[in-house]
Amino acid sequence: MRKNISFPRMEGTFSRQAHADLPPGSYEREAGREGFFGPATHFYHANPPTGWSDWNGPVRPRAFDTNDLESLGESPWDAASLLGNGSVQIRRWTCASNMTHLARNGDGDELIFIHEGAGDLFCDYGHLAFGEGDYILLPRGTNWRVEVSAPITALLIEVTGGAFSLPDRGIMGDHAIFDPAILDTPEMDQAFRDQQGTTSWRVIMKRGGALNTITYPYNPLDAIGWKGDSVAVKLNWRDIRPLMSHRYHVPPSAHCTFVANGFVVCTFVPRPIESDPGALKVPFYHSNDDFDEVIFYHQGEFFSRDNIHPGMITMHPCGFPHGPHPKAFKKGADNTRKETDEVAVMIDTRDALQVTPEAESIEWTDYVNSWKSDKK
Repeated sequence: MRKNISFPRMEGTFSRQAHADLPPGSYEREAGREGFFGPATHFYHANPPTGWSDWNGPVRPRAFDTNDLESLGESPWDAASLLGNGSVQIRRWTCASNMTHLARNGDGDELIFIHEGAGDLFCDYGHLAFGEGDYILLPRGTNWRVEVSAPITALLIEVTGGAFSLPDRGIMGDHAIFDPAILDTPEMDQAFRDQQGTTSWRVIMKRGGALNTITYPYNPLDAIGWKGDSVAVKLNWRDIRPLMSHRYHVPPSAHCTFVANGFVVCTFVPRPIESDPGALKVPFYHSNDDFDEVIFYHQGEFFSRDNIHPGMITMHPCGFPHGPHPKAFKKGADNTRKETDEVAVMIDTRDALQVTPEAESIEWTDYVNSWKSDKK
């Protein structure tokens, strides 16, 4: 891999190293393209880039508390739809009882993040036990169901018309962040064989957003074997080993877990905070001018946010600067914390996301005011 030497143009007072050794009293803002991979300019402001005193209009920072959703159903098709566009659909599913039918998504791969609960997943590939903190990736067209051992709350991420894959790790190599060998796949074990039989089963398939019911006089999860590399997989956040630098705050893209057509999924997990005296200790203010940013907060205290708790979702549309809340920025400047304890799922989408009425019903409408300069 090569990159020719190029020099940025510079004007006024600035830092020669991004995210470190800022001019005294200044606030850095990165205006970047292509989700931290493209051209970028770093501005050094006299005031926080998020220090607005008022905001009018629907394109704004938004926050939603999924804990307030009342939807509960045994089927993933009962899940509450929250955000979406032509490439991705984001839903929240709560399930307290065993599924009495099979689900099949004909519109795209399904990525399930288990926020709470545990159970057993049965699919075309076999049996897979799961629990809190697991990602379960189901290839498009997979028949599946779950048996619940503890009530489940899950984030469902559908890549519409596409597939999930792993990111290119570049000079870090294929085993960075997590070794693909850590991925678990279903087993055709005794539990899988025991659930087979001649009892009638329904498959509820989604295609083009419409649900279709197919009835079999037997359980279609009747495979006796398989071989191939298109397979359901499981990954727990505890098996992710984050990229770190004690002298430089790495961008969110360094924590990419899955990539898809039109968006990426990243995972923030606990890590040491930068120890170099001149390095930023919290995410830098940035204008991500090609992507909308969604974060689902799984557990811990998110170190760049204030008044955010597990189960909440924030959305920052592209086109305006965002970054740490004033109190979080001050904690970073004071170097009061030595490590993070947060776990969160981030979804960056190239196309604008639409907010559903269900999401609006659980919105914290005052979120946009949480950065106001008079609250520093």
